[in-house]
Amino acid sequence: MRYRTSVLSAAIGLGTTVALGLGAVPATASDAGTADSHAPVAATSHTDAGSTQGYTGESDRQNQEFFKFIVKEALKQQGEKPGFQQVTVKYDASGAPSFRSQIANSAAVWNSAVQNVQLAEGSGATFDYREGNDSRGSYAYTDGHGSGYVFLDYAQNQQYDSNRVVAHETGHVLGLPDNYSGPCSELMSGGGPGPSCTNDQPNATERSQVEQLWANGVAEVMFEKAALLR
Repeated sequence: MRYRTSVLSAAIGLGTTVALGLGAVPATASDAGTADSHAPVAATSHTDAGSTQGYTGESDRQNQEFFKFIVKEALKQQGEKPGFQQVTVKYDASGAPSFRSQIANSAAVWNSAVQNVQLAEGSGATFDYREGNDSRGSYAYTDGHGSGYVFLDYAQNQQYDSNRVVAHETGHVLGLPDNYSGPCSELMSGGGPGPSCTNDQPNATERSQVEQLWANGVAEVMFEKAALLR
């Protein structure tokens, strides 16, 4: 399978349900078949009212909405301080114990790659990681009302390099879209280059895009907030 991606820019707060990920449009974890024998299914299911994207196919608009959700929640956690230079997005990895090392690696990869946003595990998390079996693969999901997570599928993480899958999905959290036709050197090409691709590092263009997104995206959210207060 290939991973799916998201883009940024849709309007916020409209109650849209969004999911982004690595595989096809995800179903509930329970729809995906039997669980891996070495680990329990920790993912919770969601209704068809929500949409999903994954490692192998996603919607740009939905990815945009997910990104805006993350920005809003991160600013809320920081008290929406004006004039800040960096935003910290907190996550909870307790729901994906089989992937703790890959999640830590993903955070380290992105934290060393960009400056405007940093990832940190801790209380008051904006999103969490979950694991289980899903025929649609790995994906990121939010209901737009304070609940967001990245789901990691066992089978997909065995077929593809797991560090790359997790770093790719985390790229959606940071606002990047999928580009399945891209080369292995492009992290957001997801599963496009095939299972032999093990690159888990964003290239220079992807790093620059995240820096711009977290400058422009934050500015847009703050502008919207100021407009509502007028």
